Amino acid sequence: MGEGRTARREGHRRRTVSREPDAPVDAPAVGACRIDLYWIPLGAGAGGSLVRWSGRAYESLAARRARRAPRPLYHSALEVQLDGVTTAIEMAPVWVHRGERGVVAEGPVGAGLLGRSRLFRYEVRRWRGGTIPDRAAAEGGPVRVAHAPDAPGRVLALVPLFPTRTWGRDELRTGDMWNSNSLVSWLLAGAGVDTTGLAPPHDGRAPGWDAGLAAAANPDGRADRR
Repeated sequence: MGEGRTARREGHRRRTVSREPDAPVDAPAVGACRIDLYWIPLGAGAGGSLVRWSGRAYESLAARRARRAPRPLYHSALEVQLDGVTTAIEMAPVWVHRGERGVVAEGPVGAGLLGRSRLFRYEVRRWRGGTIPDRAAAEGGPVRVAHAPDAPGRVLALVPLFPTRTWGRDELRTGDMWNSNSLVSWLLAGAGVDTTGLAPPHDGRAPGWDAGLAAAANPDGRADRR
């Protein structure tokens, strides 16, 4: 019975919803190409009051444990331009937005079994020609990420391969939770982009960022904290 429950959890964790053709991982970038990183205050935009409240509560507890002052929290997203076409890349709860948005994968929030409900599922978006809903709230505007010529194509190709682990949990034992920032850092590192120096503005924090980097450096899943 324990093995059956484990298998069901793994099924939720790795649920993939492919809704657009995937490019080869080594797809070359031809013509205009760029990678822009956006730092969006946590809970910005319509319907973000619950996210803001929970984020502040989490940061208050984290700051108390670390004996420091609370810091602003940020959610990250990407825009990738390849051959003149812009693609928006982001992770968000399933219930936040409806309509076309380029969903390519889904995963559970909080616990594997909770992922059976839309209220406890997140989605990974690779929206060709789309937009980041809260793009206007990004502080400082887009950060143009330095990259090799083939990196934009690699980022786009990697999105459906993102490991959809449980949002809010530390299943890799990295000391950091898995969330939307994990998606962005995992994509950039996996595409060979140097992430050194990429950080939120105003001494902010991006929980989940380090977890994504750890997962990219250890694709076999053994990213245990030392």
